Amino acid sequence: MLFNSLQYLIFLPIVVTFFWVLPPKFRMPMLLVASYVFYASWMPIFLLLIFGMTISTWIMGKLLYRATVKKKLVLGIGIALNLSLLGIFKYANFCYGTFALLALGKHDATLGILLPLGISFFTFEFIHYLFEVYRGKEPIKDFILFSLFAAFFPTQIAGPIKRYPDFLAQMQEVKPFKLSYLDEALPVIVTGLAKKILLADNLSVLVSMGYANPSAYGAPELWLLAYAFAFQIYFDFSGYTDIARGSSMLFGYHIPLNFNMPYIAKNISDFWHRWHISLSTWLRDYLFIPLGGSRNGRWGTNINLFWTMALGGLWHGASWNFLVWGVYHGLALITHREFQELKRRFEIIDKTLETTAGQWFSIFLTFNVVCVGWVFFRIQDIGTAFGVAKKMVLFRPITTSIEAHQFLLLKSNLPVIVPITFTMVLVLLVANLPWSKMNEKGLLQRTPPWITAIYCCVVIVAMLAFMPDTSAPFIYFQF
Repeated sequence: MLFNSLQYLIFLPIVVTFFWVLPPKFRMPMLLVASYVFYASWMPIFLLLIFGMTISTWIMGKLLYRATVKKKLVLGIGIALNLSLLGIFKYANFCYGTFALLALGKHDATLGILLPLGISFFTFEFIHYLFEVYRGKEPIKDFILFSLFAAFFPTQIAGPIKRYPDFLAQMQEVKPFKLSYLDEALPVIVTGLAKKILLADNLSVLVSMGYANPSAYGAPELWLLAYAFAFQIYFDFSGYTDIARGSSMLFGYHIPLNFNMPYIAKNISDFWHRWHISLSTWLRDYLFIPLGGSRNGRWGTNINLFWTMALGGLWHGASWNFLVWGVYHGLALITHREFQELKRRFEIIDKTLETTAGQWFSIFLTFNVVCVGWVFFRIQDIGTAFGVAKKMVLFRPITTSIEAHQFLLLKSNLPVIVPITFTMVLVLLVANLPWSKMNEKGLLQRTPPWITAIYCCVVIVAMLAFMPDTSAPFIYFQF
């Protein structure tokens, strides 16, 4: 049941209605059942897996809180249980395929294990829960509330990764229904749908066409494709998050922000403070800091950064391209830290970069560094990905008649694709930025209803007018 499907547009109002009509004591059980129905709409058998992980983590949390000795052992067992299941379902095929290729020379060997939807996000939330109980926070006593913490349907497939003390407090609070929930939620949901349908899905047409045979293009076309994918994945994932946040608002809940205009970041560290925020903070709190964080000196910190990002890349998928993408960002973060040392030694560099021109250059450079990384994220064949990145960085033009023919095929679509895409991005940004600013300042609830209605109507009409023939699945559903 995709967020941009007719089923979800029917499912969500029904669940919201039941939630507010039922007496408070029945709301959480009903919401948990609805969340499991949402999950089972893909493949019911995996409900047993998620339910089993929920029971085991809930029990381990209680044991961990009561333990007076060997708490680290109990924590280790709880984390190992979750990671072992994640490893089996997410990495067994990858490990077996790599072994079969190296030892037996077999290509595309697989164990045929299906990846359950959302297992990575379930696992990270469960590990967060165990860590926080280990650090002294009280575990969730009510099994229904604990189950709902992980299974809450707006966030169960692709996050954002929630923190249990904040979400538990919201679940325990008995709230009356307010029309302001609708006023707050609907523009966010409509904006998220527009990002997905109006922008991401249209950009995916260009991206899929180009990356079907990327070696046939020169550097200018490959840079165009990298830029297109950069905005496709941003609008796709941030659109999902907007729909998740808006859906949660209908129940009176607020989940964490996941994006903060990442492509205006002035350096790669700033980018990771703005992109997939719930994941980057999770990696910091439960991987980087436990590894030693910045407590082991300059190079110890760099090594911890490297391993954190490498494992973060591998979390995205059991494939060499994701590992390389993570390593790439780890090296980029290390380079940034070393450059900060250089700035401290040479004041002229710092003063230059603080000028308006210097800040624009920093944004431009950071964006292009990120776009080179997206090549490894998008292209699964690692050899092809390296070839494309090399051609981009060295700015190699078209070299053969075949490439020229492919370029003409792409060029024939540009007069249509580029103006429409540019117009859609511009209109959505102009419409969305004021809403974002008002939301940050808490002014959204005081916005006249007729403005909200006009905004939603204009965006809905634009979606209907420019909707592509097919809609691609949300990119982060595969993780």
